[in-house]
Amino acid sequence: MSKTIAIIDYGSGNLFSAAKAFEHVSNMEGLDYDVVIENTASGLMSADKIVLPGQGAFADCMKNLRAVPNLIDVLYRRVMEEKVPFFGICVGMQLLADRGLEHGDHRGLGWIPGEVVPLQKTAPDMKIPHMGWNDLILDQPDHILLRSIKSAAIHDKHFYFVHSFMFKCKEKGHLLAHAEYGQDVTAMIARDNLLGTQFHPEKSQNAGLQLIKSFMSWAP
Repeated sequence: MSKTIAIIDYGSGNLFSAAKAFEHVSNMEGLDYDVVIENTASGLMSADKIVLPGQGAFADCMKNLRAVPNLIDVLYRRVMEEKVPFFGICVGMQLLADRGLEHGDHRGLGWIPGEVVPLQKTAPDMKIPHMGWNDLILDQPDHILLRSIKSAAIHDKHFYFVHSFMFKCKEKGHLLAHAEYGQDVTAMIARDNLLGTQFHPEKSQNAGLQLIKSFMSWAP
């Protein structure tokens, strides 16, 4: 029987490129997953894995998430209580924080302690938002989700970023990897069955597909 990966549609995500990347990995690797886009809380009840994409401002994404009836309650039950593997991408990762400081002070889901803070311009020619390809620096290279990156050739360690804010972890143990862009930029976080990436794996070519494969095979 096929398993299901649910990609949440709450009006704030890059849904179709994410769905196609997960479908591609499932087909190429024979992982037997159905990838579905869900816009209701009830649609998450039978999901074996859950993906929360996101793009735009923290407050707007959080508002859109709250606007879907019962979605946050069902997400909490499935992810935090039933321990369904969860993948937050870009702002979808940032929403895991206690709060976001983009255009004010806004409460997040609070599932991984930390806050979302603006990138600092550390040189006159530094451009914000940060848009482009960066290598990852592995803070926990032996973590199971980093094995494909740790063993990859140099050209397969590039990931695509586009953002103006970053997740600042309160606990060092939740930081899996960072990138350098005028400062240390949180790139990957994890806690128990939660994974988050600031970069877009669905836009990161082979390196991103390998990470998606690792998530799809992950049984925390």
